[in-house]
Amino acid sequence: MEVENSDLEPTKTVQIDATEQKLNITKRIHTLGSVRHRHEHTGQIILIPTPSKDPNDPLNWSKRKKYYSAFIICLAMMICNFLAAGPTIAIVETAMEFFPNSKLNPNNLGPAINKTAYFFTTTALLQGTGNLIWMPLVNKYGRRPIYIISYTVYLACAIWASVTTSYGSFLASRILMGFGSGAAETMAPLSIADIFFLHERGLVMAMYTCALVSGVSGGIIISGLITINHPWRVIYDVAIALIALTLILAFFTFPETVYIRPIEIDADHEPTLSEKCDGPTAMLSESSTSSIPPKKSYLQSLKLFSGTYTEETFWRLVIRPFALILLPPVLWCSLVQSVTIGFIVAVTSNVASAYATAYNMKPYETGLCFIAAIIGALVGIFCGGYLGDRTADFFTKRNGGIREPEMRLPAMMFSLISTPLSLILYGVGIQNKLHWICPTVGLALLNFSIVQGTNVALVYTIDSYRPIAGEVTLTTMAFKSAFGFLLSFYTNPWIEQSGYVNAYGAMAGISAAVLIFWVPLYIWGKRVRHATWHWRVTSYVHWDEDREVGE
Repeated sequence: MEVENSDLEPTKTVQIDATEQKLNITKRIHTLGSVRHRHEHTGQIILIPTPSKDPNDPLNWSKRKKYYSAFIICLAMMICNFLAAGPTIAIVETAMEFFPNSKLNPNNLGPAINKTAYFFTTTALLQGTGNLIWMPLVNKYGRRPIYIISYTVYLACAIWASVTTSYGSFLASRILMGFGSGAAETMAPLSIADIFFLHERGLVMAMYTCALVSGVSGGIIISGLITINHPWRVIYDVAIALIALTLILAFFTFPETVYIRPIEIDADHEPTLSEKCDGPTAMLSESSTSSIPPKKSYLQSLKLFSGTYTEETFWRLVIRPFALILLPPVLWCSLVQSVTIGFIVAVTSNVASAYATAYNMKPYETGLCFIAAIIGALVGIFCGGYLGDRTADFFTKRNGGIREPEMRLPAMMFSLISTPLSLILYGVGIQNKLHWICPTVGLALLNFSIVQGTNVALVYTIDSYRPIAGEVTLTTMAFKSAFGFLLSFYTNPWIEQSGYVNAYGAMAGISAAVLIFWVPLYIWGKRVRHATWHWRVTSYVHWDEDREVGE
C-alpha cells in the first residue's frame, strides 16, 4: 500500500513487517512541527510524542519524578547564572583590589572598572559560545554525563577564582567558568522536551526561563547583601557551596533523559495512541515485536555514560548550528533573545553606577531593587507558559485538532508592549532622576519580557525543529551571548554620548521592530518553514532518521 503525504514534507518510504505482510508505508521523517494534537472526533488531547511501554521511557515517569527533574534543571540554571552577574554589584570593590592605584587616584578608577568588566563580559560570552563544543557531546552521549562534567568544571573554576589574586589568573578562571556553566543553559530545553509532552512543555519552559533570569537577579541581590559586612570574595565562597550542592543533587538524583524512541506510525502518518491498535488501521510499530525491558535499578540509573544516541558524525553535529541561523524562525528567535536578554546585559553592566548617580544608592540597595525583577519573572511564567499553552490549544481546536507551531505566537502581544515600555521607563527614570520605583518597574517589566517573550519564541522554534532542539537552542543562545558581549562594550559610551533617554529609547524601538515580526510569522510561518527547508544552503541542517522523536 503506497500512501502519499503532500501536506507534510519531506517524507520517506520504508518497509515495515506486520502480520506476516510487507507493507510499504510512507514514513514522515520531518514534520516540522505540524502534528495532530487533538482527536478529530472526540477532541481529546493526543500525547505527543507517543509514549512507549518501556518503564524507563522518561515520558512514563511519574508526575512527581518529572517535576522533581524540572526542579533540578531550574536549580542548575539559577546557579549557573549566580556567578555570571551577581559579583557585578561589587565591581568597584573588585577593581580596587586588582588595581590598587585606583584607590589613591580617583581618575584611575574608571579605566580600572572597564578592565574589571572583562571578568563578567567574557563569562557571558563563553556561556553561549562554549556550547559549540558541549552540544555535539550532548547529542552524541546524552544529557547526564555533560551535566556532571560541565558542573564539575564550573565548581573547579569557582574555587580557582576564590583563591587567585592576579588579574590574568582571575580572568582565565572567569573565562573557563563561563565555558563550564553555560552547558546547563542550553541542555535545559532538551531535557524538558525529553520528559514532558507537547501540551505540557510551555509551562515548564517558562519555569526554566524564569530560573535563568532569577539566577541573575538573585545573584545580584544575594551578592549585594553579602557585601554589607563581608569582602566581595565571600560571594564566591557562597557560590562554591551552592554549585557543590547542585552537583551532588544532579549526580545522585538526575538520571539520563534521552530515550531512543521507536517511531510509531499509521497509514495516515500520525503518531498514534496505543488504544488505536485494535482498529482496522492498526498502529504499526517498528519495535512492536521487541520485549519490554525491565525497569532500571537506582544504581543502574546513576551510570554516567550509557552509549551513543545518534549515528550522525561529530563534525555534522558541530556544523549544523551555524547553518540553522539561516532558517527564519531560528533567526527571529535569536533576535528576540538578543533584544530581551541582551538588553538586560546592557542594564546590569552599569546598573550599580546608574542607581548610585541618580539615587545615591549603595550596592546592596541597588541589589534589592532586583526583587522587582524576580516578581516580573514569576508573572512571566503564567503569561509565557500557561497562557502560551492555552493560546496554542485554542487555535488547535479551531484548526480541527492539527497543531502548528505558529499557533503559540499571538501570546507575543504581551512582550511587544512590555519590552519597549520597560526600556523607556528605565532610561527616562534614570536620566530625569524620577522616583527610584520608575526604573525599578522597568527592571520588572524587562524580566517579565525575558520570561514571557523568549519562552514563546523558543518553544515555537523547538516545536518547529524538535529533533534538533539542542542545536536550535545553541544557535539562539550563542547569538544572544555574542550580541550581549558586544553591547556590554558599547553601552557606557553610548549612554555618555547620547544620554539614557536616547540610548534606551533606541533600544525600545529596536526591540519593538524585532518582536512585531510574530505577525508575519503567524500568517506565513508554515509556508516559510517548508520553503526554507528545501533551500540548498540549509540542506546541511537536515537530520538523520535516528534523531526522530515522534513529533
